[in-house]
Amino acid sequence: MTFAQLVERLMPHLIIAPILLPMATAAVMLLLGDTRRPLKAAVNVASCALGVFCAAALVYWVQHMGAPQAVGVYMPSNWPVPFGIVLVVDRLSAMMLLLSSVLGLASVLYACARWDKAGVHFHPLFQLQLMGLNGAFLTADLFNLFVFFEIMLTASYGLLLHGSGWARVRASLHYIAMNLMASSLFLIGVAMLYGVTGTLNMADMAIMVPAIPENDRGLLHAGAAILVVAFLVKAAAWPLNFWLPSTYSSASAPVSALFAIMTKLGLYSILRMWTLLFPQDAGVSAYFGGPVLVGLGLITLAFGAIGIIATQHLGRMAAFCVILSSGTLLAALGFGQPDVTGGALYYTLGSTLAISAFFLLVDLIDRTRQVEDRPDYVNEADPDDEPFAYPVDLMPVRDVNLDEDEQALFGRAIPAAMAFLGLSFIVCGLTIAGLPPLPGFVGKVVILSGLLNPNGFGHDAQVSTGAWVLLALLVIGGLLTTIAVSRAGVRYFWAPEGRPVPRLRVIETLPIGALLLLLGVLVWQADAVLRYANATALSLHDPKDYIGTVVSTKPVPSPTATGEGGLRR
Repeated sequence: MTFAQLVERLMPHLIIAPILLPMATAAVMLLLGDTRRPLKAAVNVASCALGVFCAAALVYWVQHMGAPQAVGVYMPSNWPVPFGIVLVVDRLSAMMLLLSSVLGLASVLYACARWDKAGVHFHPLFQLQLMGLNGAFLTADLFNLFVFFEIMLTASYGLLLHGSGWARVRASLHYIAMNLMASSLFLIGVAMLYGVTGTLNMADMAIMVPAIPENDRGLLHAGAAILVVAFLVKAAAWPLNFWLPSTYSSASAPVSALFAIMTKLGLYSILRMWTLLFPQDAGVSAYFGGPVLVGLGLITLAFGAIGIIATQHLGRMAAFCVILSSGTLLAALGFGQPDVTGGALYYTLGSTLAISAFFLLVDLIDRTRQVEDRPDYVNEADPDDEPFAYPVDLMPVRDVNLDEDEQALFGRAIPAAMAFLGLSFIVCGLTIAGLPPLPGFVGKVVILSGLLNPNGFGHDAQVSTGAWVLLALLVIGGLLTTIAVSRAGVRYFWAPEGRPVPRLRVIETLPIGALLLLLGVLVWQADAVLRYANATALSLHDPKDYIGTVVSTKPVPSPTATGEGGLRR
């Protein structure tokens, strides 16, 4: 059986698998108790690997087998729209599912080295976090979006406190307070939209919006604005992002690496609701709030760039990189241009992978400041705990220029651990700063090409002031990020003398290497990924296929007895 045949047989039930799989895994691990941590870790890794397979299969389906609409619908309750729960997979949700699954697998592999032993219930909470993320990407109605948001947030409260410590407790209090406020605004916004449209299904709501009387349109806009404020809190938009630097820098490394996608969930929710309810053909409500999104994105981008250059703490620097990425995406999406949205989606993939790897890398770099003196070469008997080998210093040879310490000026071996950390740090920094040839640069170029040349090269077109401001901020932000990363690199890799080489376990370096390898794949397959991103953007800004497919899907008829004693549908 080929992969395509397998995917075809599993559809449409494959749509609900990213939700059921982590839910069942979390239940099984709770039944295992607290004493079987190695078994729970193995189950967690296996479940995350299977989740990557399911997400990859959904991406393959929407790209190759879901034409022409590329929209898959699953009705868990088998009730028609808008009365029953509906899960929908399209190009955007499939892409975000794959991204969250990859980050989940990388984070849990890193956690299995030591972080999962720092507290209880890490593995069940981790799976519930994935369940909330996946459900939010798949759901097609606002109330269930709220439910999956709360599942995700409840699990994140426990994960944030994992490892104890006063810094985590203080950061978690800010985090919980902000999210409780956002949840209240979420419910208020949903209630107002339901009162105006009479439905919670987003596709059905999109049909109702053009027919809303003018007297109620102000209430519609107010409800949407309140709901978007709740999403902006999740997306870390200024001035609602003061909680993020301390929260992300205080969490354990694998938790922060997974949290890198949570701000993208806020942006996903804004993009999904905005393009469905206020598309270009929505009349007076077309692209409602677009200039506000652009303005907030520009301010958030500037705030993130200032934060990166102002801090010398690597954890906070990585947290401000999250804000920088969110500001770039929010500003780009607010212009409402398909070409710009396609570049923003490509930038989402590269920046999220790089930031997640950066959080894991920060934990290893901090360890280099804490290692004690040890022999240059350590031979571990346990193969499961084998570090990178420490090369024996080369003896100076005759007729070779020596430095002041009588060491050879060439021919020195760089310890493998430090080489890995240094190269990984450079790749993450270049990607976040948007320097060539990495995905951050490609994404920014595509965004700016769509803004500054909307009709293609050789054609004159009016360029908005916001586009010029975004160009300036992207250049300045990239410069400040480059300076900050270079300064940190000198401090941690170049300036120290006599510091012993850290011990790195293979299970810690493997997820970082895999995430950085995916950055290379994004560059290598940039044309294919951009075609997918542009197709996704076009379907978002022209949601007729999405709305028509969701609304027209009929429940599966109940089996009834046939005249021959069999069953038919």
